[in-house]
Amino acid sequence: MVIGVMTWELHLDGCQSLKDKRHVLKSLKDRLHQRFNVSVAETNHQDRWQRAEVSCCIVATDNRHAQSVLSAADHFVEQNPLARIIDSHMSVL
Repeated sequence: MVIGVMTWELHLDGCQSLKDKRHVLKSLKDRLHQRFNVSVAETNHQDRWQRAEVSCCIVATDNRHAQSVLSAADHFVEQNPLARIIDSHMSVL
């Protein structure tokens, strides 16, 4: 069993309130879950309007599959016009 975790530090430029931020993040988390079958959560900066840390996790049978899914999820987040990636980190255990 392999566990893969991807964490993104995001800048949400268009958010002017926590309500705006929740809307953007809920949409992103739901789409990541539906498209890649990963678990997704906001893991830091819950009280900031334009900043977020989002992490996703996958449990897989092999290392290559976990890395492939997380890389595809990373590319998906890069394409989101409402969230700019400041930093990202992938771990596969």
